[in-house]
Amino acid sequence: MADGGSPDFDEWVQLRGAALLRFGYLMTRDHSRAEEAVQDALVAAYPRWAKIGRLGDPEAYLRRAVINADISRWRKFFRRETPVAEPLDTTTQDHAVPHAEQDAVWTLCASLPTKQRAAVVLRYYEGLPDSEIAKILDCTPATVRSQIHRALASLRTTLGTTEEVTQ
Repeated sequence: MADGGSPDFDEWVQLRGAALLRFGYLMTRDHSRAEEAVQDALVAAYPRWAKIGRLGDPEAYLRRAVINADISRWRKFFRRETPVAEPLDTTTQDHAVPHAEQDAVWTLCASLPTKQRAAVVLRYYEGLPDSEIAKILDCTPATVRSQIHRALASLRTTLGTTEEVTQ
């Protein structure tokens, strides 16, 4: 025992090392990751052990250190560079195009009558079957199909006239 009551580093690791490793495994659900995190935490704690012992609860400190060590390890893993066969040509890609297309689709959908818009959204964005859409819209499944048919015809007509104007 060092410092009049707190165990020295080697004694503490012998007494509580297995419990710390179990904690690491329960946290990471992987034996090798747990061993690496515990080892990293103990290596970092060794030079500061006297101060850690004076804090009063070295086990709580080391548990937090194990968590931090595991987080640091997977952060480093995801930060590393990955070589690729051919670099992507990003000079010609306009990142605004997908957003503009999405905005155009929502603008077109907003031009539809309420029931048609709701039917289209529930079918194509929510993936619901006609029977569930009919319950939500308080109509029959046949009405749902006709609302969707009319909405799509309207969207096709609008898109056709828009394409003619831009050409």
